Amino acid sequence: MSRSRFSLVARSAAILGVVGSLALAGCGRAGGDDAVAAGSKEDPIVIGIVSSGEAYWDTFKAKAEAEGIYVELKNFSDYQLPNQGLSDGDLDLNQFQHLQFLADYNVKTGSDLTPIGATAVYPLDLYSTKVDDVADIPDGAEVAIPNDASNQARALLVLQDAGLVTLKDGGNSFSTTADVVADQSKVKVTALKADQTPSALQDPQVYAAIVNNDYVPNIDAAHQKPVYSTDADSSANDPYINVWVSRKADADNPTFAKLITLFHEADVTDGVVEASGGTGVIKDNSAQELQGILATIEKNEKAQG
Repeated sequence: MSRSRFSLVARSAAILGVVGSLALAGCGRAGGDDAVAAGSKEDPIVIGIVSSGEAYWDTFKAKAEAEGIYVELKNFSDYQLPNQGLSDGDLDLNQFQHLQFLADYNVKTGSDLTPIGATAVYPLDLYSTKVDDVADIPDGAEVAIPNDASNQARALLVLQDAGLVTLKDGGNSFSTTADVVADQSKVKVTALKADQTPSALQDPQVYAAIVNNDYVPNIDAAHQKPVYSTDADSSANDPYINVWVSRKADADNPTFAKLITLFHEADVTDGVVEASGGTGVIKDNSAQELQGILATIEKNEKAQG
């Protein structure tokens, strides 16, 4: 699953602990206890991922081994399972999700899995076949966005970042079109199925659309350059920073910190960006920053009831 598809399911997928426990049976660490692996050849650190086919993992493993840290990668095709595996003690770390997804899991399961390092953010961009700059979108124009819960909120934050809409109370990663303050916004927003946003650009009334990476090839080639991209450091992207995650009790593990440092060396991060088709932006937020962002998302989610 690509990064954009991941965000498509990030809030809509149910976090089902029972399913996770059943599916993980027999595939976790021996004993399935909460003890952290030593990182030795006999007791490697087990990391849950969803992208084992990417070449940068081979680079990462080799670098870790050169430092005397042995790593075992456990690949999952179901996005619900790496968090359950970490909670159950079958994994020592996981690295596959953004903070919004982690917050959903923690709130819905009563867990306290903790981000301890950043990897990258994959921007969600605004495209147009009618203008070349976001400033040229006229007042009252229609803008299309994906209607799934995760991407709708994120798209609205992008539009607010671009100066096209104002969201009630500043918006957050749970905002909907109902939170658009019409008399303070430049454009009208229409929510569509994500795969329909590229074709919406052919509508004479639609001046721009937020389009997921998966569907950008469906825009005609002459208009595949975004007319607006959020800065990777914008707060609009904070909930969507992808992270390394541990159990809370292990958040200060020095071996984990070393692995995160190795992951951020150029020969690994260059591979991460290449695997994303050049869209990924490497992030190096501190654990403290990430934990603060997570706490805010979890607070907002609980407020949704």
